Amino acid sequence: MPDIKFIVENTALVKEGLQKKGYTPEELDVDALIKLHKEITALKTSSQALAEEKNKLSNSIKSAAPDERPNIIAQSKAVGEKFKQEQDQLDAKQKEFDLFMLKMPNLPSPESPVGPDDSGNVVRRKVGKIPHFDFEPRDHIALMEINDWSEMERIAKVSGSRTYAIKNELAKLELAMHMMVLDKLRAEGFTVITVPSVSKEKPLYGQGYLPFSRDEVYYMPEDDLYLSGTAELILNSLRADEILSENELPVLYAGFSPCFRREAGAAGKDTRGLVRVHQFMKTEQFVICKDSIAESEKWHQKLLQISEEILQDLELPYQVLEVCTGDMGAPKYRQYDLEAWVPSQNCYRETHSCSNITDWQARRTNLRYRDNTDGKVHYVHTLNNTGIATPRVLVPFIENHQNEDGTVNIPPKLQSYMNVTKIGKGV
Repeated sequence: MPDIKFIVENTALVKEGLQKKGYTPEELDVDALIKLHKEITALKTSSQALAEEKNKLSNSIKSAAPDERPNIIAQSKAVGEKFKQEQDQLDAKQKEFDLFMLKMPNLPSPESPVGPDDSGNVVRRKVGKIPHFDFEPRDHIALMEINDWSEMERIAKVSGSRTYAIKNELAKLELAMHMMVLDKLRAEGFTVITVPSVSKEKPLYGQGYLPFSRDEVYYMPEDDLYLSGTAELILNSLRADEILSENELPVLYAGFSPCFRREAGAAGKDTRGLVRVHQFMKTEQFVICKDSIAESEKWHQKLLQISEEILQDLELPYQVLEVCTGDMGAPKYRQYDLEAWVPSQNCYRETHSCSNITDWQARRTNLRYRDNTDGKVHYVHTLNNTGIATPRVLVPFIENHQNEDGTVNIPPKLQSYMNVTKIGKGV
Protein backbone atom coordinates (compact mmCIF):
# COMPACT_ATOMS: atom_id res chain seq x y z
CA MET A 1 0.00 0.00 0.00
CA PRO A 2 1.20 3.59 -0.49
CA ASP A 3 2.36 5.77 2.41
CA ILE A 4 -0.42 8.08 3.65
CA LYS A 5 2.15 10.83 4.24
CA PHE A 6 3.12 10.60 0.56
CA ILE A 7 -0.56 10.68 -0.46
CA VAL A 8 -1.21 13.83 1.61
CA GLU A 9 1.88 15.61 0.30
CA ASN A 10 1.45 14.51 -3.34
CA THR A 11 -2.32 14.43 -3.83
CA ALA A 12 -2.32 15.55 -7.46
CA LEU A 13 0.34 12.98 -8.38
CA VAL A 14 -1.60 10.20 -6.64
CA LYS A 15 -4.83 11.14 -8.42
CA GLU A 16 -2.99 11.13 -11.75
CA GLY A 17 -1.51 7.68 -11.00
CA LEU A 18 -4.91 6.25 -10.07
CA GLN A 19 -6.40 7.63 -13.28
CA LYS A 20 -3.61 6.01 -15.31
CA LYS A 21 -4.42 2.68 -13.67
CA GLY A 22 -8.07 3.05 -14.58
CA TYR A 23 -9.56 3.99 -11.21
CA THR A 24 -12.31 6.62 -11.03
CA PRO A 25 -12.79 9.04 -8.10
CA GLU A 26 -15.98 7.13 -7.28
CA GLU A 27 -13.96 3.93 -6.83
CA LEU A 28 -11.11 5.50 -4.86
CA ASP A 29 -11.80 9.00 -3.51
CA VAL A 30 -8.40 10.37 -2.48
CA ASP A 31 -9.91 13.49 -0.93
CA ALA A 32 -12.18 11.32 1.23
CA LEU A 33 -9.17 9.25 2.30
CA ILE A 34 -7.22 12.36 3.33
CA LYS A 35 -10.27 13.71 5.19
CA LEU A 36 -10.58 10.39 7.04
CA HIS A 37 -6.87 10.48 7.90
CA LYS A 38 -7.23 13.98 9.36
CA GLU A 39 -10.26 12.90 11.41
CA ILE A 40 -8.30 9.96 12.81
CA THR A 41 -5.37 12.23 13.67
CA ALA A 42 -7.71 14.67 15.44
CA LEU A 43 -9.41 11.86 17.37
CA LYS A 44 -6.06 10.44 18.47
CA THR A 45 -5.00 13.87 19.75
CA SER A 46 -8.33 14.42 21.50
CA SER A 47 -8.36 10.91 23.00
CA GLN A 48 -4.84 11.34 24.31
CA ALA A 49 -5.86 14.61 25.99
CA LEU A 50 -8.92 12.94 27.54
CA ALA A 51 -6.82 10.04 28.81
CA GLU A 52 -4.39 12.46 30.44
CA GLU A 53 -7.26 14.45 31.96
CA LYS A 54 -8.86 11.28 33.36
CA ASN A 55 -5.57 10.15 34.88
CA LYS A 56 -5.07 13.57 36.42
CA LEU A 57 -8.57 13.51 37.95
CA SER A 58 -8.13 9.97 39.22
CA ASN A 59 -4.81 10.82 40.85
CA SER A 60 -6.31 13.88 42.56
CA ILE A 61 -9.10 11.96 44.31
CA LYS A 62 -6.93 10.71 47.21
CA SER A 63 -5.57 14.16 48.05
CA ALA A 64 -8.91 15.96 47.65
CA ALA A 65 -11.08 17.00 50.57
CA PRO A 66 -13.93 14.57 51.31
CA ASP A 67 -16.58 17.02 50.16
CA GLU A 68 -14.73 17.54 46.81
CA ARG A 69 -14.34 13.87 45.96
CA PRO A 70 -17.87 13.19 44.60
CA ASN A 71 -17.52 16.05 42.15
CA ILE A 72 -14.07 14.86 41.00
CA ILE A 73 -15.34 11.28 40.63
CA ALA A 74 -18.28 12.52 38.56
CA GLN A 75 -15.95 14.56 36.34
CA SER A 76 -13.65 11.56 35.95
CA LYS A 77 -16.59 9.36 34.99
CA ALA A 78 -17.84 11.89 32.43
CA VAL A 79 -14.36 12.23 30.92
CA GLY A 80 -14.08 8.41 30.83
CA GLU A 81 -17.39 8.08 28.98
CA LYS A 82 -16.34 10.70 26.46
CA PHE A 83 -13.00 8.91 26.06
CA LYS A 84 -14.80 5.62 25.36
CA GLN A 85 -17.05 7.29 22.78
CA GLU A 86 -14.05 8.75 20.99
CA GLN A 87 -12.25 5.39 21.14
CA ASP A 88 -15.25 3.71 19.52
CA GLN A 89 -15.29 6.39 16.81
CA LEU A 90 -11.54 6.03 16.38
CA ASP A 91 -11.76 2.23 16.03
CA ALA A 92 -14.53 2.51 13.43
CA LYS A 93 -12.69 5.16 11.42
CA GLN A 94 -9.39 3.26 11.67
CA LYS A 95 -11.02 0.10 10.26
CA GLU A 96 -12.51 2.17 7.43
CA PHE A 97 -9.11 3.77 6.78
CA ASP A 98 -7.24 0.44 6.84
CA LEU A 99 -9.67 -1.10 4.34
CA PHE A 100 -9.38 1.96 2.11
CA MET A 101 -5.58 1.73 2.18
CA LEU A 102 -5.67 -1.99 1.33
CA LYS A 103 -7.56 -1.05 -1.83
CA MET A 104 -5.03 1.59 -2.87
CA PRO A 105 -2.89 0.35 -5.77
CA ASN A 106 0.75 1.08 -6.35
CA LEU A 107 1.39 4.12 -8.52
CA PRO A 108 2.80 3.30 -11.97
CA SER A 109 6.27 4.23 -13.12
CA PRO A 110 6.53 7.43 -15.19
CA GLU A 111 8.28 5.20 -17.76
CA SER A 112 5.33 2.83 -18.16
CA PRO A 113 3.16 3.26 -21.26
CA VAL A 114 -0.24 4.73 -20.45
CA GLY A 115 -3.25 2.77 -21.66
CA PRO A 116 -6.67 1.52 -20.54
CA ASP A 117 -6.12 -2.23 -21.05
CA ASP A 118 -3.92 -4.73 -22.90
CA SER A 119 -4.46 -2.76 -26.11
CA GLY A 120 -2.04 -0.20 -24.67
CA ASN A 121 0.82 -2.67 -24.13
CA VAL A 122 3.95 -1.93 -26.15
CA VAL A 123 6.24 -4.44 -27.86
CA ARG A 124 9.81 -3.44 -26.96
CA ARG A 125 11.60 -6.08 -29.02
CA LYS A 126 11.24 -9.41 -30.79
CA VAL A 127 13.93 -12.06 -30.45
CA GLY A 128 14.45 -15.23 -32.50
CA LYS A 129 13.16 -16.35 -35.86
CA ILE A 130 9.59 -17.57 -36.26
CA PRO A 131 9.82 -21.09 -37.73
CA HIS A 132 8.63 -21.75 -41.26
CA PHE A 133 7.75 -25.41 -41.72
CA ASP A 134 7.95 -27.23 -45.05
CA PHE A 135 5.11 -29.45 -43.82
CA GLU A 136 1.72 -28.91 -42.18
CA PRO A 137 2.59 -28.34 -38.48
CA ARG A 138 0.47 -29.89 -35.74
CA ASP A 139 -0.82 -28.17 -32.62
CA HIS A 140 0.31 -29.35 -29.19
CA ILE A 141 -2.82 -31.44 -28.67
CA ALA A 142 -2.21 -33.46 -31.85
CA LEU A 143 1.45 -33.89 -30.93
CA MET A 144 0.49 -35.24 -27.50
CA GLU A 145 -1.96 -37.70 -29.07
CA ILE A 146 0.53 -38.97 -31.65
CA ASN A 147 3.23 -39.58 -29.06
CA ASP A 148 1.06 -40.92 -26.23
CA TRP A 149 2.05 -38.00 -24.00
CA SER A 150 -1.24 -37.25 -22.21
CA GLU A 151 -4.45 -38.47 -20.64
CA MET A 152 -6.50 -35.32 -21.18
CA GLU A 153 -9.91 -36.94 -21.69
CA ARG A 154 -9.52 -39.46 -18.90
CA ILE A 155 -8.24 -36.91 -16.36
CA ALA A 156 -11.21 -34.62 -17.12
CA LYS A 157 -13.51 -37.43 -15.96
CA VAL A 158 -11.57 -37.67 -12.71
CA SER A 159 -10.69 -34.05 -11.94
CA GLY A 160 -12.97 -31.92 -14.13
CA SER A 161 -12.22 -29.43 -16.87
CA ARG A 162 -8.99 -27.45 -17.17
CA THR A 163 -6.89 -30.16 -15.57
CA TYR A 164 -4.08 -32.07 -17.23
CA ALA A 165 -2.15 -35.31 -16.98
CA ILE A 166 0.94 -35.65 -19.13
CA LYS A 167 3.11 -38.73 -19.25
CA ASN A 168 6.16 -40.46 -20.63
CA GLU A 169 8.74 -38.17 -22.23
CA LEU A 170 6.58 -35.05 -21.93
CA ALA A 171 6.31 -35.51 -18.16
CA LYS A 172 10.09 -35.82 -17.98
CA LEU A 173 10.46 -32.73 -20.16
CA GLU A 174 8.28 -30.72 -17.79
CA LEU A 175 10.49 -31.64 -14.81
CA ALA A 176 13.69 -31.16 -16.84
CA MET A 177 12.71 -27.57 -17.62
CA HIS A 178 12.30 -26.78 -13.94
CA MET A 179 15.63 -28.41 -13.08
CA MET A 180 17.38 -26.43 -15.82
CA VAL A 181 15.90 -23.16 -14.57
CA LEU A 182 16.59 -23.92 -10.88
CA ASP A 183 20.21 -24.70 -11.73
CA LYS A 184 20.46 -21.44 -13.67
CA LEU A 185 18.99 -19.41 -10.83
CA ARG A 186 21.24 -21.06 -8.28
CA ALA A 187 24.24 -20.12 -10.44
CA GLU A 188 22.91 -16.52 -10.40
CA GLY A 189 23.00 -16.50 -6.58
CA PHE A 190 19.37 -17.36 -5.84
CA THR A 191 18.47 -19.55 -2.88
CA VAL A 192 16.46 -22.50 -4.20
CA ILE A 193 13.49 -23.11 -1.93
CA THR A 194 10.39 -25.29 -2.14
CA VAL A 195 7.33 -23.77 -0.49
CA PRO A 196 3.81 -24.94 0.44
CA SER A 197 0.81 -24.37 -1.79
CA VAL A 198 -1.44 -23.44 1.14
CA SER A 199 -1.61 -20.11 2.93
CA LYS A 200 -3.43 -18.31 5.70
CA GLU A 201 -5.48 -15.28 4.69
CA LYS A 202 -3.10 -12.53 5.85
CA PRO A 203 -0.36 -13.30 3.28
CA LEU A 204 -2.94 -12.89 0.49
CA TYR A 205 -3.44 -9.29 1.60
CA GLY A 206 0.33 -8.89 1.86
CA GLN A 207 0.93 -10.14 -1.67
CA GLY A 208 -2.00 -8.23 -3.18
CA TYR A 209 -4.38 -11.05 -4.16
CA LEU A 210 -6.81 -9.63 -1.62
CA PRO A 211 -8.91 -7.60 -1.72
CA PHE A 212 -8.48 -7.39 -5.51
CA SER A 213 -8.81 -10.97 -6.84
CA ARG A 214 -10.76 -13.07 -4.36
CA ASP A 215 -12.67 -14.79 -7.17
CA GLU A 216 -9.40 -16.18 -8.55
CA VAL A 217 -8.36 -17.96 -5.34
CA TYR A 218 -9.38 -21.40 -4.09
CA TYR A 219 -10.53 -21.30 -0.45
CA MET A 220 -10.88 -24.22 1.98
CA PRO A 221 -13.35 -22.97 4.64
CA GLU A 222 -13.07 -25.94 6.98
CA ASP A 223 -9.35 -25.29 7.37
CA ASP A 224 -9.51 -21.50 6.82
CA LEU A 225 -6.71 -21.87 4.27
CA TYR A 226 -6.21 -20.76 0.67
CA LEU A 227 -4.45 -22.48 -2.23
CA SER A 228 -1.54 -20.43 -3.54
CA GLY A 229 -1.44 -19.19 -7.13
CA THR A 230 2.32 -18.54 -7.05
CA ALA A 231 5.32 -19.08 -4.76
CA GLU A 232 5.53 -15.27 -4.63
CA LEU A 233 2.59 -15.33 -2.21
CA ILE A 234 4.51 -17.44 0.30
CA LEU A 235 7.92 -15.84 -0.25
CA ASN A 236 6.53 -12.33 0.17
CA SER A 237 5.41 -13.13 3.73
CA LEU A 238 8.28 -15.46 4.65
CA ARG A 239 10.17 -12.57 6.29
CA ALA A 240 7.12 -10.52 7.34
CA ASP A 241 7.56 -8.21 10.37
CA GLU A 242 11.34 -8.65 10.28
CA ILE A 243 13.96 -5.90 10.20
CA LEU A 244 16.82 -7.09 8.01
CA SER A 245 20.30 -5.65 8.06
CA GLU A 246 21.41 -3.86 4.91
CA ASN A 247 24.19 -6.46 4.62
CA GLU A 248 21.57 -9.17 4.04
CA LEU A 249 20.28 -7.45 0.91
CA PRO A 250 19.50 -8.38 -1.73
CA VAL A 251 17.66 -11.55 -0.75
CA LEU A 252 17.15 -13.76 -3.81
CA TYR A 253 14.72 -16.68 -3.78
CA ALA A 254 14.00 -19.25 -6.47
CA GLY A 255 10.73 -20.69 -5.20
CA PHE A 256 9.26 -23.91 -6.56
CA SER A 257 5.69 -25.05 -5.88
CA PRO A 258 2.49 -26.42 -7.38
CA CYS A 259 0.12 -23.50 -8.02
CA PHE A 260 -3.66 -23.20 -8.22
CA ARG A 261 -5.88 -20.63 -9.93
CA ARG A 262 -9.62 -20.72 -10.46
CA GLU A 263 -9.42 -18.83 -13.78
CA ALA A 264 -12.84 -17.45 -12.89
CA GLY A 265 -12.68 -14.66 -15.44
CA ALA A 266 -11.55 -16.83 -18.34
CA ALA A 267 -14.78 -18.54 -19.38
CA GLY A 268 -14.52 -19.89 -22.91
CA LYS A 269 -10.80 -19.08 -23.28
CA ASP A 270 -8.23 -21.78 -24.05
CA THR A 271 -10.40 -24.56 -22.68
CA ARG A 272 -8.54 -27.23 -24.69
CA GLY A 273 -5.06 -28.42 -23.97
CA LEU A 274 -2.38 -27.06 -21.67
CA VAL A 275 -2.60 -23.28 -21.99
CA ARG A 276 -4.99 -22.37 -19.16
CA VAL A 277 -5.34 -24.97 -16.40
CA HIS A 278 -6.33 -24.81 -12.73
CA GLN A 279 -3.19 -26.48 -11.35
CA PHE A 280 0.33 -26.02 -12.67
CA MET A 281 3.99 -26.08 -11.66
CA LYS A 282 5.97 -22.89 -11.31
CA THR A 283 9.49 -21.78 -10.47
CA GLU A 284 9.34 -18.17 -9.32
CA GLN A 285 12.07 -15.55 -9.01
CA PHE A 286 11.60 -13.28 -5.99
CA VAL A 287 13.89 -10.42 -4.93
CA ILE A 288 14.04 -8.31 -1.76
CA CYS A 289 16.29 -5.24 -2.11
CA LYS A 290 16.91 -1.73 -0.76
CA ASP A 291 14.26 1.01 -1.04
CA SER A 292 15.72 2.74 -4.07
CA ILE A 293 13.98 2.96 -7.43
CA ALA A 294 17.39 2.83 -9.08
CA GLU A 295 18.21 -0.36 -7.15
CA SER A 296 14.91 -2.12 -7.76
CA GLU A 297 14.85 -1.11 -11.43
CA LYS A 298 18.35 -2.57 -11.77
CA TRP A 299 17.01 -5.86 -10.40
CA HIS A 300 13.94 -5.58 -12.62
CA GLN A 301 16.17 -5.53 -15.68
CA LYS A 302 18.24 -8.40 -14.26
CA LEU A 303 15.15 -10.57 -13.75
CA LEU A 304 14.00 -9.77 -17.27
CA GLN A 305 17.43 -10.69 -18.63
CA ILE A 306 17.35 -14.06 -16.83
CA SER A 307 13.95 -14.93 -18.28
CA GLU A 308 15.03 -13.91 -21.77
CA GLU A 309 18.06 -16.18 -21.41
CA ILE A 310 15.77 -19.04 -20.36
CA LEU A 311 13.65 -18.63 -23.50
CA GLN A 312 16.83 -18.42 -25.56
CA ASP A 313 18.10 -21.63 -23.93
CA LEU A 314 14.80 -23.25 -24.94
CA GLU A 315 15.33 -21.79 -28.45
CA LEU A 316 11.89 -20.19 -28.50
CA PRO A 317 11.14 -17.05 -30.53
CA TYR A 318 9.63 -14.45 -28.21
CA GLN A 319 8.71 -10.82 -27.77
CA VAL A 320 9.19 -8.49 -24.81
CA LEU A 321 6.04 -6.60 -23.98
CA GLU A 322 5.99 -3.59 -21.66
CA VAL A 323 2.65 -3.64 -19.88
CA CYS A 324 0.64 -0.42 -19.81
CA THR A 325 -0.74 1.27 -16.71
CA GLY A 326 -4.30 0.00 -17.12
CA ASP A 327 -3.29 -3.64 -17.57
CA MET A 328 -0.56 -4.12 -14.98
CA GLY A 329 -2.64 -4.74 -11.86
CA ALA A 330 -2.78 -3.07 -8.44
CA PRO A 331 0.60 -4.05 -6.92
CA LYS A 332 2.75 -3.20 -9.96
CA TYR A 333 5.02 -0.19 -10.39
CA ARG A 334 6.39 -1.43 -13.70
CA GLN A 335 5.86 -4.68 -15.61
CA TYR A 336 7.17 -6.62 -18.57
CA ASP A 337 5.65 -9.77 -20.05
CA LEU A 338 7.51 -12.25 -22.21
CA GLU A 339 5.49 -14.01 -24.88
CA ALA A 340 6.66 -17.04 -26.88
CA TRP A 341 5.54 -17.77 -30.43
CA VAL A 342 2.79 -20.41 -30.73
CA PRO A 343 2.69 -21.67 -34.36
CA SER A 344 -0.81 -23.19 -34.17
CA GLN A 345 -2.28 -19.88 -32.99
CA ASN A 346 -0.06 -17.71 -35.19
CA CYS A 347 0.66 -15.36 -32.30
CA TYR A 348 2.79 -14.83 -29.22
CA ARG A 349 1.45 -16.10 -25.87
CA GLU A 350 2.62 -15.14 -22.37
CA THR A 351 5.16 -17.34 -20.63
CA HIS A 352 6.72 -14.90 -18.10
CA SER A 353 5.57 -11.86 -16.14
CA CYS A 354 8.25 -9.62 -14.59
CA SER A 355 7.21 -6.96 -12.06
CA ASN A 356 8.75 -4.30 -9.85
CA ILE A 357 6.47 -3.84 -6.80
CA THR A 358 8.69 -1.24 -5.01
CA ASP A 359 7.67 -0.95 -1.30
CA TRP A 360 3.94 -1.64 -1.86
CA GLN A 361 4.05 -5.23 -0.61
CA ALA A 362 6.62 -4.51 2.11
CA ARG A 363 4.30 -1.95 3.72
CA ARG A 364 1.57 -4.60 3.82
CA THR A 365 3.87 -7.23 5.36
CA ASN A 366 5.89 -4.78 7.48
CA LEU A 367 9.19 -6.00 6.02
CA ARG A 368 12.02 -3.53 6.59
CA TYR A 369 15.78 -3.19 6.78
CA ARG A 370 18.20 -1.06 8.80
CA ASP A 371 20.48 1.29 6.87
CA ASN A 372 24.20 0.79 7.55
CA THR A 373 24.98 4.50 7.30
CA ASP A 374 22.49 6.19 9.63
CA GLY A 375 20.78 3.23 11.32
CA LYS A 376 17.36 4.30 10.03
CA VAL A 377 14.75 1.67 9.21
CA HIS A 378 13.25 1.59 5.70
CA TYR A 379 10.74 -0.60 3.90
CA VAL A 380 12.35 -2.91 1.35
CA HIS A 381 11.44 -3.17 -2.32
CA THR A 382 10.22 -6.49 -3.72
CA LEU A 383 10.21 -7.85 -7.26
CA ASN A 384 9.00 -11.05 -8.86
CA ASN A 385 9.28 -12.82 -12.19
CA THR A 386 8.42 -16.21 -13.58
CA GLY A 387 11.38 -18.56 -13.83
CA ILE A 388 9.38 -21.16 -15.72
CA ALA A 389 5.71 -22.17 -15.57
CA THR A 390 4.48 -25.49 -16.86
CA PRO A 391 2.59 -26.86 -18.64
CA ARG A 392 1.92 -23.58 -20.49
CA VAL A 393 5.47 -23.25 -21.86
CA LEU A 394 5.26 -26.80 -23.21
CA VAL A 395 2.78 -25.55 -25.82
CA PRO A 396 5.18 -23.27 -27.74
CA PHE A 397 8.07 -25.62 -27.01
CA ILE A 398 6.75 -28.77 -28.66
CA GLU A 399 5.06 -26.84 -31.47
CA ASN A 400 8.18 -24.86 -32.42
CA HIS A 401 10.51 -27.87 -32.21
CA GLN A 402 8.31 -30.41 -33.98
CA ASN A 403 9.38 -32.48 -36.95
CA GLU A 404 7.24 -33.70 -39.84
CA ASP A 405 6.85 -37.15 -38.25
CA GLY A 406 5.57 -35.65 -34.95
CA THR A 407 8.79 -36.07 -32.99
CA VAL A 408 10.18 -33.06 -31.12
CA ASN A 409 13.80 -31.87 -31.05
CA ILE A 410 15.49 -31.07 -27.73
CA PRO A 411 17.77 -27.98 -27.74
CA PRO A 412 21.36 -28.48 -26.50
CA LYS A 413 20.82 -26.67 -23.15
CA LEU A 414 18.12 -29.23 -22.25
CA GLN A 415 19.81 -32.34 -23.60
CA SER A 416 21.88 -32.95 -20.46
CA TYR A 417 18.63 -33.08 -18.45
CA MET A 418 16.79 -35.29 -20.95
CA ASN A 419 19.74 -37.44 -22.14
CA VAL A 420 18.30 -37.41 -25.65
CA THR A 421 18.30 -35.08 -28.66
CA LYS A 422 14.74 -35.90 -29.69
CA ILE A 423 11.56 -37.18 -28.04
CA GLY A 424 8.46 -38.89 -29.39
CA LYS A 425 7.72 -42.02 -31.39
CA GLY A 426 6.20 -40.07 -34.27
CA VAL A 427 3.97 -41.53 -36.95
